[in-house]
Amino acid sequence: MEIGIVSTGIYLPEKRMTATEIAEEANLPVHVVKEKMGITKKPIPGENDHTVAMGIKAAKTALANGKVDAKKVDLIISIGEEHKEYPLWTSAIKIQEEIGAHHAWGFDVALRCGTTIMALQIAKAMMQTDPAIHTVLLAGGYRNNDLIDYSNERTRFMFNLAAGGGALILQRNCTKNILLASHMITDGSFSEDVIVPVGGTMKPLTKEHIEQGLYRLDVPDPTGMKARLEQKSLQHFLKVIRRSLEKSGYTEKEIDYIAMLHMKKSAHDYVLNELGLAEEQSIYLHEYGHIGQIDQILSLELAAKEGKLKRGDIVVLVSAGIGYAWGATTIRWGEAEVE
Repeated sequence: MEIGIVSTGIYLPEKRMTATEIAEEANLPVHVVKEKMGITKKPIPGENDHTVAMGIKAAKTALANGKVDAKKVDLIISIGEEHKEYPLWTSAIKIQEEIGAHHAWGFDVALRCGTTIMALQIAKAMMQTDPAIHTVLLAGGYRNNDLIDYSNERTRFMFNLAAGGGALILQRNCTKNILLASHMITDGSFSEDVIVPVGGTMKPLTKEHIEQGLYRLDVPDPTGMKARLEQKSLQHFLKVIRRSLEKSGYTEKEIDYIAMLHMKKSAHDYVLNELGLAEEQSIYLHEYGHIGQIDQILSLELAAKEGKLKRGDIVVLVSAGIGYAWGATTIRWGEAEVE
């Protein structure tokens, strides 16, 4: 039984933050933001661009693009961020209500920027083991840019955080865009390297925390984290790609397109070079920044619109998320060959 991607949906806020504005906020030269960080501009939320609301808009677009009736959706997996409209809130159920998926049930999953890859693996496994699940919607939003203090140089590697929503619709026995194998790696030694230090049970949020601007992402030991991450991150990034391909019956020489998260340009180019891929076999998201776990959906949709994908192409989605987690999924693009 094969599982395929019926359609995708993307929602991007109209508002943009430019490289110049980032440079001014961070007291950095503009060329550093553009060339080293790889950001020319990025979407940031407007007044009504809340996390789940953006996911709902993307979900509606995916349903329309795939001509899928919401009443035919059996399961909704929310892939959006925990930074959303309300704390302790199951956003999949809100998505269910707003799109009219009255015969579905839903739940939320979270693995930071690795959430989409992880959710694809979960969705595929559930569809293979439960015959009642025929159509699955993955949808969510992201606006963790709210949690960035541009004056905090410890979080400089996260100045690319942006905002948007994304969605994917999967179906059992779909004959196109076949979802193959995934591979994940997590490393708990990094679990407390990137945190919001207040607002949890260890340090409940106070008025003083808000006034001091402490309810933001921070890195307690930037030097130590950088040293440890440099030893592992890109190698794990390459490992999940290769293992996902291997489990799918392919090798890196057969990759036609790779949908990567936004990261600094040198790292993006390093991955392409290590895999023997040309620049044209990916899209560098310098005009979008890093929309967390939405990046792979965005890259896939942009590639399709730009004619970079053709029938039979081997496509790899890959991401990495703070925690740290690395994940990749392989897809055989287009309509399946008729034997």
